[in-house]
Amino acid sequence: MSYSQDKDANLNKIYEFRQKANSQEYDLNERLSFAIESKKIADDIGVDSTILKCNRQLALLYFKTEQFDKYTLINKANIDIARKINDTDAMAVANGNLAIYFHSVQDNDSAYYYYSRAIKLYDNNDLASKATTLLNIADIQDTEKDYFGSEENAIKALKIFEQLPKTENNQDNIWILNNLLGIISLKLGDYDRSLEYHQNAEDVSREMSNGFYNEIFSRHNIAYVYRKQHNYVQSLQLYQDLLEIRPQYEDYDPTFYPLVLNNFAFTRFVSGDNDFNEIERLFKKAYSISDSLNDPITKLPISIDLSKFYLDQEQQDSAYKYAQISYKIAKKTSSNELLLTALKTLSELSSAEMAKNYLKEHIQLSDSLLNVERSVRNKFARIEFETEKIEEANEKMSQQLIWLLSISGGLVLTIALLYIIVAQRTKNKQLTFEQDQQKSNEEIYNLMLSQQDKIDEARANEKKKMSEELHDGILSRLFGTRLSLDSLNFSEGKEAITNRATYIKELMTIENDIRKISHDLNSDFVSGSGFMDIVSELIEKQTRAYRLGSSFEYTDDIHWESVPNKTKINIYRIIQESLQNIYKHARAKTVKISIQLKNNVIWLTIADDGEGFEVQKSKKGIGLKNITSRVNEVHGEAQFISTLKQGTEVRITIPYNM
Repeated sequence: MSYSQDKDANLNKIYEFRQKANSQEYDLNERLSFAIESKKIADDIGVDSTILKCNRQLALLYFKTEQFDKYTLINKANIDIARKINDTDAMAVANGNLAIYFHSVQDNDSAYYYYSRAIKLYDNNDLASKATTLLNIADIQDTEKDYFGSEENAIKALKIFEQLPKTENNQDNIWILNNLLGIISLKLGDYDRSLEYHQNAEDVSREMSNGFYNEIFSRHNIAYVYRKQHNYVQSLQLYQDLLEIRPQYEDYDPTFYPLVLNNFAFTRFVSGDNDFNEIERLFKKAYSISDSLNDPITKLPISIDLSKFYLDQEQQDSAYKYAQISYKIAKKTSSNELLLTALKTLSELSSAEMAKNYLKEHIQLSDSLLNVERSVRNKFARIEFETEKIEEANEKMSQQLIWLLSISGGLVLTIALLYIIVAQRTKNKQLTFEQDQQKSNEEIYNLMLSQQDKIDEARANEKKKMSEELHDGILSRLFGTRLSLDSLNFSEGKEAITNRATYIKELMTIENDIRKISHDLNSDFVSGSGFMDIVSELIEKQTRAYRLGSSFEYTDDIHWESVPNKTKINIYRIIQESLQNIYKHARAKTVKISIQLKNNVIWLTIADDGEGFEVQKSKKGIGLKNITSRVNEVHGEAQFISTLKQGTEVRITIPYNM
């Protein structure tokens, strides 16, 4: 099998394995094994674009099977391959994959690094990916308290999504961005703008087909902003509305109801409602539900609010109890802001020594968070700067590598060219000689054929002349003699006998003339040489010169006079070229040549008993190229059959048109 055929077979295998790896008919582990096999074959072939496609499929299956170490490694490899072949789309996808993974495990620095690289690679044809990346960057910045940076990227993302078609996914992202901007504005103390963003989010959710849950979350956020604005009436009304539709969201998110219930109770408390028993009942119900759900995220703010409530009611034991619960949950979940609140409450409720310890911890945590906040302000700019530096260094290294490879390649090419030039000079001389010889032989053969045409023309002219002589001369004389003899049939005597003798002598003269013309015509018919005689002479001379035994068989069914000169010349030259190839390369002892007519097709077969050769490896040789070229000129077909140590057979078929 040739290299080309082997490569095609491997590509087909890769395609089959990739199809199976995508098929839902197999389980994940089976699909993963197919993807691994396709990658192995791709690595063997060594085509970067094919390796990249297989790697991308394998990366997805590593993610689905939760093999995250392999997932990160293969995506990093994909970045290198994509950079090598300048596939910016693949580079963007691989960077995006790594960013999403690190974001999911809360490695925000790594996530931000890869998001920053990905966003530079997305072009204007992939605005959705660009906007989604900006959204994720904004989310990381919000988590890291870089509120201004988060706000800036969220607004950029929002502008892009608003230009895109209003699909459910795009609308959902617009809701997320408005919600995020509302939260950021709240943290920055801009309540009016926060309220505006949350109301926009609520409007977007109503336009969605499945936006109910987004809508109730927006209402909850709006109620919270109203409370911060001391607009307790509207805040309480929204919380009350959400409590009444509990069955509609209970199954989707059972933690939402205790959160709403807690906020409803706390809003009543801060609004000045004096029904403390009812408020306490609501708090405890919310706490009980969150505790039964084993949900520390919801349980933490409820515990904080309960400790504040009891502290206001001067129920210090209860306040201390829930402050301690808050402290432990906040420590465990790293909820630093609520931990500060719990520490402050505990310092107010504890003995002097314990209060001192809680205050000290509060100060340390507060200072630590302040330092982190200060460092975060420049951290993302520093990551972007370092990313650009790394990319510049990679680009510089790539250019240096290209220069080095170019210089090395140039040196190797120069040496190779020098070798080729020296090696080819001798071959060129021999080839030039052979070409000149072939050209001369072709000119001679064309001359022979031209001469044959002239002979045929002269023969036709001579026949025409003989015909004219027969018609105008001999036939006229025969006709006159016949009339004269007819007239003597009625005459007798000596004079009639004399006249008959004269006419009989004339008939004898006419007989001799006819015999002479017949002899001339017969001599002309066998004169000259036919095409098979020319071919026979070629075979005889070349095999004798090459010291080859030979046999030549041909059929008489072919009327060579009707075969175009171009076809005959190419048959002649194919035989000549084949005999030269046999002499030079085959080490043969005998050669058999046959020209037959089968089904209106001329079959030329040339067989030798030489060394043979590998046909696929030798198709680029000059000799075989020349033969194939000549066969193509006469709309024929060539087939080369060879077995090592057993010989070679060349089969030529040429259309025969009478």
